[in-house]
Formats: sequence, structure tokens, C-alpha cells
Amino acid sequence: MIREIVSDQFRLSQKSLPATKEDLPVVQDLLDTIIAHATGCVGMAANMIGINKNIIIVNDDGNYLVMLNPEIIKTMGRLYETEEGCLSHIGVKKTKRYEKIKVAYYDVDFKKKIKTFSNYTAQIIQHEIDHCNGILI
Repeated sequence: MIREIVSDQFRLSQKSLPATKEDLPVVQDLLDTIIAHATGCVGMAANMIGINKNIIIVNDDGNYLVMLNPEIIKTMGRLYETEEGCLSHIGVKKTKRYEKIKVAYYDVDFKKKIKTFSNYTAQIIQHEIDHCNGILI
């Protein structure tokens, strides 16, 4: 089901709770919602649709990657300044991101994965993990 995008800054600043197998229906709602906003959205966290769980979806070159309980376990490369937009607020804001990150997460089968991401995909993941941690750019 396509959900409404949350813009309330107080709600978005709350740290998300760990996702469990019982939260898997949220993945479909998140996927439906990001696809509905595909022209202006490359990543989405569950709190953006009003679900305070540690779940993100990232558009990785046309493939939607679902990450449950993602955690950056290593940063690599330079830290650079960039500007990012978000469906949860108007305009763009400056932030800093790492070029490359190693992320531990669970897939939809709750199998643990560890993968390294770089460049724009790494930037998107960092933005969405910030959402899960209640950090707003």
C-alpha cells in the first residue's frame, strides 16, 4: 500500500526500533511508496511512512535493495560535502558523506549480509541510515 510521506520533524527525529520478522509487511508498503515516488526519490526509510522501524530501501541502479537493521561498520575514502534533498522536507541541505562504506544488514529472509557500497549508492544508504537514527539533514 502506498503510504503518505511523514514531514513532522519531531516524529522523524525519533530513533527507529530494530526490525523483526513481524515487520516484513512494512517492506511491501515501503516498496510501494518508493516506487510511487520513483521520479524524485532514490531511497526511503520506514519512518518516512510513519513506521518507526529500522528498515530502508535503496534504488541501486534500478534494483530496489531492502535492508533490515542496516549498520555502517566501516567508512572508507574521503569525506566530502554534498547537498541532498528529501521527500520529508522542502529544498536541499548540505551534509557530509563518505565515498565508500561497508554495511552489515539483513535481507528479507533475515539472512545477514555484509557488503561494500561506493559513490552515489553509498551516499543514499548513509542518508537513509541517518533517518533510522533520527538524524535529519
